[in-house]
Amino acid sequence: MSTCSAVSWDLDEPLAGTAPAARTWLLLEQPGPWGAKALTSSHLDPALGRALDAAAKGTGVRIALIRRPGRHADRGTPDARRVYAAHTVPGNVWLHGTTLDDPRRLLDLDFAALGRGDHHAFDSVLDGGPHQGDPLALVCTNGKRDRCCALLGRPLAAEVAASGAEGVWEVTHLGGHRFSPTVLVLPHGYVYGRVQAHTVKEILHRAQEGRIVVEGCRGNSAWERPGQAAELALRSAVAEDAAQALTVVRTDGAAPRWEVTLAHRDGRHWRVTVVQGASAPARPESCGASVLGSPARMEVTAVRELPVPAAALAS
Repeated sequence: MSTCSAVSWDLDEPLAGTAPAARTWLLLEQPGPWGAKALTSSHLDPALGRALDAAAKGTGVRIALIRRPGRHADRGTPDARRVYAAHTVPGNVWLHGTTLDDPRRLLDLDFAALGRGDHHAFDSVLDGGPHQGDPLALVCTNGKRDRCCALLGRPLAAEVAASGAEGVWEVTHLGGHRFSPTVLVLPHGYVYGRVQAHTVKEILHRAQEGRIVVEGCRGNSAWERPGQAAELALRSAVAEDAAQALTVVRTDGAAPRWEVTLAHRDGRHWRVTVVQGASAPARPESCGASVLGSPARMEVTAVRELPVPAAALAS
């Protein structure tokens, strides 16, 4: 039977505008197996998982579990776990980390402040600080959510880690199973689909320099889907690869049509028209789906640079 990722590839389904939306990511190391809803179906205390999920709701913080690539036999609760927090909005991008013996300390965080991009909310409570290593590559590998993530994601994570890249982790869920293998790169928050090992290494090299790779990019998680598609289209139009060069200033309209205003850090502004269409023919949106679907796709129909007075009004 064909997998959802194979069907998506054959149909050449566009990647732009499909990234998960999260201004801030909170990542907790949790070795061992993961269930479909990993916060409550792993070897993490399910009561803690439910409490964390509730605390993050509506704050702009997305919580995910991570583990190092390799075998995932249950070896008991780790004495110490790595924890990362990353804010992905251009102009205030940061990645901080710490080590915890007791993950229940995460409940002491001010999630609203984290969602706003205040790293002091992380550092002061958990004794955290700026991440000093390479950018992180988080490969979705949770086969309990979709088998494509395990079949394609786990070998990718293992291969990239074996090549010497130090920031490689497996992660529980990035959405878009049909784009597997899919990877989130922090600190900048860009998500990629249908990636290969050499692609990940190039993406990480660019990220180290504060740049991104546009090809294969699903979008920046800092923005909602129309903003993701608009930003990537503008990057292609003006050949801009600096990670923090563009910001979504505002998004007007509602499905199926939006007008997205973007600003460059040099003062230029653009308005990008994004239209939502339905993918055809119907296809499985995941390997576990019992019916075929027509997932929404973001189509950019116009990119217009604004004159300076209009740009001033837009901002």
